[in-house]
Amino acid sequence: MGRYQKDDRAVYRSLAMVMQFGLNMIVPICAMSALGVWLDRKLGTSFLTIILFAAGAAAGGQNVYRMAKRMCEREEQEEQGASDESDRGFEKEE
Repeated sequence: MGRYQKDDRAVYRSLAMVMQFGLNMIVPICAMSALGVWLDRKLGTSFLTIILFAAGAAAGGQNVYRMAKRMCEREEQEEQGASDESDRGFEKEE
């Protein structure tokens, strides 16, 4: 039963990560698009929505990139910590 719990945790962890990626991308896009629509209505223009949508997409992409970079760094640190611990077990005694 322990093995299945670990598998379930991995699935939930992956699902949470996918949700975070999605939210980090969609929130800036929606916020900037809504601001663009509001400004276009207020100012009587028709191009601000497109410009702000692109800015939101760029901000969302940057958010996702930073998050992925942090995850990779954390994973590398965990792997390095695990390899350091396993190396200690094979130290030569003098």
